[in-house]
Amino acid sequence: MNVMRAVADRVEIAGLGAELTDAVMMRDFDRVVALFTPDGALRWPHIGKEFVGREEIRAGLAWGQGLWEFFVQNVHPGVVRLDGDTATGRTYIHEFGRMHDGSSHLNHALYHERYRRTADGWRFAERVYEVRYLDSTPLPGSAPGRLAPPVSPARTA
Repeated sequence: MNVMRAVADRVEIAGLGAELTDAVMMRDFDRVVALFTPDGALRWPHIGKEFVGREEIRAGLAWGQGLWEFFVQNVHPGVVRLDGDTATGRTYIHEFGRMHDGSSHLNHALYHERYRRTADGWRFAERVYEVRYLDSTPLPGSAPGRLAPPVSPARTA
């Protein structure tokens, strides 16, 4: 394999993951689905959900994000194994937030991923979510804009 091509492929796949995380955090679901192949799949086995094809993925993301009062996702790159115009890899995830029903959620997880080179560059062919740690202890903080009004300091005479 051409070393420079392999380096370029790895950089593009890393950029694909960064673009996806940004699109999810910005709730730009049209941008998210453009990063999948037309027949791509997003699977969340921990809650029994599977979305195949861009329309289902968009609807699934909108449904899932609609459950959150606030949501923060941090990603850490994992391994990528190239095989010509396909590749496999993993992305490590740390997420937390609070649902509209008041429940809290903090987890460490990973996505098992398949990538495919397309005319538009590398795209996700499949992402399968695996939760490795889950904590539902109520989060003590709040999202900006949802904070209680500041308390005025006591005046002294």
